[in-house]
Amino acid sequence: MTSDLNIRNARIVLTDEVIEGSISIRDDLIASVDAANGTVGEDFEGDYLIPGLVELHTDHLETHYSPRPGVRWNAISAIQAHDAQMATSGITTVFDCLRLGAEEDDGFRPGEMRALADAIEQAESEGRLRSEHLLHLRCEVSAPDVVEHLEDFRNDPRVRLASLMDHAPGQRQFQTMDAYTLYYKTKRGLSDEAFARYVAMRQEQSAKYSSMHRKEIAEHCRQSGVTIASHDDATLEHVAEAIEDGVRLAEFPTSIEAARASHKAGLSVLMGAPNIVRGGSHSGNIAARDLAAHGILNVLSSDYVPGSLLYGAFKLADDVETISLPKAISMVTDTPARTVGLTDRGSIAAGKRADLLRVRWDGSVPVVRSVWRQGQRVA
Repeated sequence: MTSDLNIRNARIVLTDEVIEGSISIRDDLIASVDAANGTVGEDFEGDYLIPGLVELHTDHLETHYSPRPGVRWNAISAIQAHDAQMATSGITTVFDCLRLGAEEDDGFRPGEMRALADAIEQAESEGRLRSEHLLHLRCEVSAPDVVEHLEDFRNDPRVRLASLMDHAPGQRQFQTMDAYTLYYKTKRGLSDEAFARYVAMRQEQSAKYSSMHRKEIAEHCRQSGVTIASHDDATLEHVAEAIEDGVRLAEFPTSIEAARASHKAGLSVLMGAPNIVRGGSHSGNIAARDLAAHGILNVLSSDYVPGSLLYGAFKLADDVETISLPKAISMVTDTPARTVGLTDRGSIAAGKRADLLRVRWDGSVPVVRSVWRQGQRVA
């Protein structure tokens, strides 16, 4: 399907400046960008025109697929609901996180993530989806069965990103037991004895499997051209390990020391947009705003709240003096796209994909008024 679209009277957010002007779209690409309002086309009435958002890390599909413990929703229905929320949040490219490596009580059966990935492909082939969906494999390297689960995804071209994570107590996100106790004991209602057994099991598995699985999965990713992400790096040793593994994306570092070292090494440092919106981490780790103020934040992710991605970018530009709006928008568009090798999108320039948003911002909460993916209006 071909399409021609002209947009005028827009505040166009480029990678380094905001201009008032117009753009033309031919088929699925941006044909031209002009610093003049033009006389034809859709009148944006001074609203912002920004690139479609690129989301690298969201667990949000799980909340639709498994809305309650032990409950499974129809996969296609869950994917459609998830996709609709992504698109109306301005996310035109989304990396859906799928968990590999089962914890003792997580409830997902072997093969279930593969079936969910197949349902995503089916939904797209049937024209059900508004956003483009790619896969991010969240590999729990301390789990005994993580490599077995990885076999389900070998040679899958949709897999473009894999994160190496270890959520065992005493590691990374859970260096102290306070947060771990809240997350695994209090929320799950474990007795003292059951929690002690669980902690001992996870620590034993981490010591036995993590290093071996990390190296094996990283080697698979390097051979397959899959971008590798580290997760919850806390120390300089963690960062050195990530560099050795060929990591390009440092997700949610838990210390400024680790974030600074990752940034210095050329890794893209990712933090959660909910952290920006809320003003701090829900788990008591570093504030994303502090990393931005230090110039060591590169990418935002909506994580568990899809609407936070655009909100976080605008709020970051408002709250941090050294972060301009173009720089903040690049954190949710151009930089994440380039980090995973998607060079055809993420910025407004001739020849780029026409993934675009019309946004109204009044200083409180941004409103997504229209969304185009490859020149076609999807919201």
